[in-house]
Amino acid sequence: MKIDMQKLSPMMQQYFAIKEKHKDHILFFRLGDFYEMFYDDAVLASRELELTLTGRDCGQEERAPMCGVPFHACETYIARLIKKGYKVAICEQMENPADAKGVVKRSVIRVVTPGTLIESNMLSEDANNYIACILFDQGWGLACADSSTGQLFVSQFAADAQGEVVNELGRYCPSEIIFNEGILDQTEVTAFIQKKLHCVADLCDNDRFDPQAAEDLIARHFSKPSGALGLDGRPLASRALGALLAYLYETQQKGLERITDIAYVNPEQSMALDLTARRNLELTQTMRTGEKRGTLLWVLDRTKTAMGKRLMRAWLDKPLVNPAVINKRLNAVEELFSDTMLRCDLIDSLSGVFDLERLMTRIIYGSASPREYKALEGACRKMPALKARMEGCASAYLCEARDALDPLEDVSDLLARAIVDEPPAAVKDGGVIREGYSPALDELRALIHDSKKLLVGIETQEKEKTGIKNMKIGYNRVFGYYIEVSKSNLGLVPDTYIRKQTLANCERYITQELKQLEEKILSAGERIATLENETFEAVRAAVSAQLHRVQATASAVARLDVYCSLAAVASANGYCRPDVGLSDGILIRDGRHPVVEQLMDGAPFVSNDTTLDCGENQIAIITGPNMAGKSTYMRQTALIVLMAQIGSFVPAASACIGVVDGIYTRVGASDDLASGQSTFMVEMTEVAQIMKQATSKSLLILDEIGRGTSTFDGMSIARAVLEYIADKKRVGAKTLFATHYHELTALEDTLSNVKNYNIACKKRGDELIFLRRIVPGGADDSYGIEVSKLAGVPDWIIRRARQVLEQLEQGREVAPARAARQKQEETAPQMTFGSAAASEIEAALRAIDVNTLTPIEAMNKLYELKTLLKD
Repeated sequence: MKIDMQKLSPMMQQYFAIKEKHKDHILFFRLGDFYEMFYDDAVLASRELELTLTGRDCGQEERAPMCGVPFHACETYIARLIKKGYKVAICEQMENPADAKGVVKRSVIRVVTPGTLIESNMLSEDANNYIACILFDQGWGLACADSSTGQLFVSQFAADAQGEVVNELGRYCPSEIIFNEGILDQTEVTAFIQKKLHCVADLCDNDRFDPQAAEDLIARHFSKPSGALGLDGRPLASRALGALLAYLYETQQKGLERITDIAYVNPEQSMALDLTARRNLELTQTMRTGEKRGTLLWVLDRTKTAMGKRLMRAWLDKPLVNPAVINKRLNAVEELFSDTMLRCDLIDSLSGVFDLERLMTRIIYGSASPREYKALEGACRKMPALKARMEGCASAYLCEARDALDPLEDVSDLLARAIVDEPPAAVKDGGVIREGYSPALDELRALIHDSKKLLVGIETQEKEKTGIKNMKIGYNRVFGYYIEVSKSNLGLVPDTYIRKQTLANCERYITQELKQLEEKILSAGERIATLENETFEAVRAAVSAQLHRVQATASAVARLDVYCSLAAVASANGYCRPDVGLSDGILIRDGRHPVVEQLMDGAPFVSNDTTLDCGENQIAIITGPNMAGKSTYMRQTALIVLMAQIGSFVPAASACIGVVDGIYTRVGASDDLASGQSTFMVEMTEVAQIMKQATSKSLLILDEIGRGTSTFDGMSIARAVLEYIADKKRVGAKTLFATHYHELTALEDTLSNVKNYNIACKKRGDELIFLRRIVPGGADDSYGIEVSKLAGVPDWIIRRARQVLEQLEQGREVAPARAARQKQEETAPQMTFGSAAASEIEAALRAIDVNTLTPIEAMNKLYELKTLLKD
């Protein structure tokens, strides 16, 4: 639609002037009680939000397309737009329309983007929401911030560290990324952002990454130079941070004081866990459904606070590699594990503590509701008792958490005195400030409350003064308060009365006293609203000034919550404390898969040992049939190591864990058809990355390498990979290697650091029983046909497969399927009633509860079933 700017109404000229500065955003333009959108924004929003598209006369030949949402419900609509990847600029009225001369002043107060959300209903309480800034200029700079919690992390990498950059981005999983032109040529990082992160990504001008501008902004924001913040000698990290801060200042306008500190992250301080490993190990979401249930986080997370939930996830994403720090965490968990009473008391005290971090953010931004202030008060009320209960703690990290806990009694007392017990949802609804907190406010409220008494007093006074007994005081919206006198009493009306309205049977008057009272009463409501807003803002400022204290307390609560959760899980599930050190070995006795055992509905989990080191037990080749438990066993080993390195007890009888610098996995079949990559290509790409990044301190979990191509090709690749890993000059990593290529078990005889293991199973006739036990030696069969039968493959296919297998094993030519089928039909047995007997036996077996049988009863039942089979 062609727009003649000269003919636009003044308001629409204002709209286009603001829109010009926010071309890439959907502009929510405040008009009264609505946020309106016009022209292209309106068409887009009506489609995406399913709103009715209307029109408005703006001085053009055609009406301007228009749609809107109520301002009090805007968060719901904004959340839907943000989820679809849009950005929303909120343009607010900056003055009272009643006082405005001409067009009401308006300004954009905030740009809402996926990475800058602070609204609790748009965020997951158990996960951080990061915005990242990434820079490449002969090296890498990375800065990540969570606006909702005030956390800020920065890192710097060498120019050839694309893999490390990808791993770090995978940890944060930012919902929004800004970057410079330099990364466009870095294919590994750009491909990861495009195909894996599914986030909003924006290219920024190089000016935004200017070193001096970054240094100036950092110094201005933190009131200290970058060198004092741990960024000395890290220019790329500083430039990325400066660009991120500049973007936040442009979009948020206020609230940036929430970000008070920086954490420089050295990737070498934590275990390398790429996105593939986190997905394959199902740390925070399942591969099939993306749910939390069925993940390691689901098992370990019994936290009671949102801060604790986010910290638990962060620990899982960043296992430690420093044994001293790991053991300090383990000491804290062990103290709570051993003292059930202390643990239960602390868990009870943590219950009901609201999200201090995000509450403070919304208070600083000025968007917190009165009810959120009461939630903060309730959380603060719990701190003194929580701190007192920890007085007897002995472990270093529990003592640190206790000392960092601030009782915050002054904050809770302020909120208790200022805010009513059950405040309304918004300040504009009135009745937020408690009686007795503001004398001026109390006086105005008393005026409203006592207005009827005052009016009755004036009416009584005037009746006595004039002698007009049927006089009455009334009110209407046009004339305000008035004295009504009947026609028969007009002769008694004093000269001081001012005639206001004449009716058929009476006259209405006002007096100076009544007019003054009317002005007081009518203006009191507006003055109450203004004064209540001012008082509430003063409370907000007072609470905001305590940010550092509240933040330190929130951090301590989060750590304590995680320690309690890990101790509670360890106690409930029978975990042991691992011995974590700098040895090269992983020695696990009776290890169990932490997730699978919780999903087995009471059935016993078969535990297994694991022995890996950098000597003769460096590589374990594991063979056995599908469904026997190879993948479960390998994953459980990786999860036990990971749990130990976050400071958790582990599901085992005992565990001695030498810290690993990374866990790398190649598990399962997947493809990437969108980029033209087959299953085998994806597999080989992952193998290539592992071979580049793994070291002798790493743990590798490799499942069915080489299966996506021909048998001989696949076997050759698998063997070459094993030999490459076994070579200590190349990789030398501790490795669990599952395969169906039984020929690879011959490596045990040629390589001193390779051992064969298999999943034990028994075959009785056509029946295959999985024992789930890892035993030394290679498997003698893959039992693929038996597993196919268990999966429900039709009997004809099973019989035919056995015929083909027999012919192949004997080196004979495989007979055509038609001839084989004819032979089967000729030799097929006649129908019997065996199936009915089998059903009866099956029903009898299903009715038996083996957990309640005595040995004698078990023998009797077995005899009955044997008799039934004979009959």
